[in-house]
Amino acid sequence: MDAKADPTNPVLVETIELLKEQDAPVYREAAENLGKVNRRRPEVNISDIERNTEEGDTVIVPGKVLGTGYLSKGVKVAAFKASSSAKEKISEEGEFKFIEDLVEENPKGEEVKILK
Repeated sequence: MDAKADPTNPVLVETIELLKEQDAPVYREAAENLGKVNRRRPEVNISDIERNTEEGDTVIVPGKVLGTGYLSKGVKVAAFKASSSAKEKISEEGEFKFIEDLVEENPKGEEVKILK
């Protein structure tokens, strides 16, 4: 059984609530992952994004993106957190945004993959 967090970070609480309000199953799953205790939230490396996406994909990481690896394709990556090196590497080929920005841009979650 996964431990549930009682987040005290107001931005995290707002992000989880925003995701829960959406009709898209991908956003509800992301909210569930963000609601886990910090050490159980996904950490995804750039190399994972490279391996699991195709050119033009949009992915959501319900946790943190880390900068290990290289990205050779243009993908949109939305996450709650990202290291500065991860943001830089994603921005060279694609686009990094925070989860709330993706939800505003794509409220139905159309063609959004979840990486965890």
